[in-house]
Amino acid sequence: MRLQGCSIVIADDDEPIRDLLRDILEPEGASIRLVASGKEALASIEADEPDVAICDVRMPPPDGLAVLQQLRAKGVDMPVLIITAQPSSTKTIEAMQLGAYDYISKPFDPDEILHTVQRALEHRRLTRLVADLQRKDKHMYEDDARDILIGSSAAMQQVYKLVGRVASSDATVLITGESGTGKELVAQVLHRSSNRRDGPFVAVNCAALPETLLESELFGHEKGAFTGAVVQRKGRFEQAAKGTIFLDEIGEISPVTQKKMLRVLQERTFERVGGNAPNKADVRIIAATNRDLLEEARSGSFREDLYYRLNVVNVHMPPLRDRKDDITPLVDHFLQKHRFSGDKPSRIAESAMQQLMEHEWPGNVRQLENTVERAVVLAQGGMIGPEHLLLSDNMSAREQILDSALSRLIGGTEGMPTILANLRRRLIALALERTHGDHAAAARLLGVETIDLGG
Repeated sequence: MRLQGCSIVIADDDEPIRDLLRDILEPEGASIRLVASGKEALASIEADEPDVAICDVRMPPPDGLAVLQQLRAKGVDMPVLIITAQPSSTKTIEAMQLGAYDYISKPFDPDEILHTVQRALEHRRLTRLVADLQRKDKHMYEDDARDILIGSSAAMQQVYKLVGRVASSDATVLITGESGTGKELVAQVLHRSSNRRDGPFVAVNCAALPETLLESELFGHEKGAFTGAVVQRKGRFEQAAKGTIFLDEIGEISPVTQKKMLRVLQERTFERVGGNAPNKADVRIIAATNRDLLEEARSGSFREDLYYRLNVVNVHMPPLRDRKDDITPLVDHFLQKHRFSGDKPSRIAESAMQQLMEHEWPGNVRQLENTVERAVVLAQGGMIGPEHLLLSDNMSAREQILDSALSRLIGGTEGMPTILANLRRRLIALALERTHGDHAAAARLLGVETIDLGG
């Protein structure tokens, strides 16, 4: 039964409608409670919070929208479906703004009701799962911002819903989206939400390995397979046994590797380099790309049969410019993560936040994090203003740093030592941004032996 074990409150003053909804949902295994007014609905929900509530807009007070508003004010986040015999754009918009899961017009199709309730239950399950993951893995999340799902925008809600539907299966998933949108994060959540959560999660950046090494890295090699292969080595597919393998930038692999990857997906077996014995690939495969693989498949630069094997389920990560409602919570998180010193996070001025909201973010969430981290360093843990963001479209970050230093020197407001110290800090921050926080690489970029943030 599709709704086995779930509880649903149905609130409508029209008895035939109540009975119809009960007759649709109860045979699917749901436990149904019928009430005829908003007052009864609130009392029933408060006494024993159900999994889903279905409320009519027009019923003895409080009406359906008022019930929804009171539930949200009390922090009750269960899915609420609003139904009405007089649909209008105003009411629909109002219901969704108040936090309704969906809005259904009478007369309704029984299949539509059943499908919508099922989707609402999946949404509730996923929401609770994400919250549970954040609580259980709080320490790890603080260490790596990629391991946290942040955002309640409509675009991210669609991602959550799809992840909830496919997480528990072994279906191959292709995650698409621009660089910096958080594709690896989705792969992590899919793994932790799956039946393979107790197995390993093995990530491979296919673009970071040359073709000569990628095949051995993925499938392993036998002793003597090539010069330097002095021992047998297990590849990433074997390391990920009973778990998940995440193939990032899958669009970068060569035609030869594409052919071997196709065999893994079709037959669930592979051979180590230099060997001929088949090995079972007991893994779930999740791949990601920022390229248009469908277009590349049509043009012949990527195997079409491999594309369709990878794209069993597609999860598309929206760019940050399409989910700007999420910028504020993301900034709050990054301020907590990147503290200049001590336990107190930096604060950001309203004018600076406005600039962040207006920026287009071609580098997406990764670029936003780099910007916030750099701003914390430049503001030395104090109030972050627009001058610390370096977001001007008319000059490069390096030009902004030098222009700021020159302006202060000409203005005579600061002495040379102070100006040079500030310039040094800003150049270090820029180098760290360019090297994604790699201190050794930043030092090489600046031509120094080590990076000293204290000087």
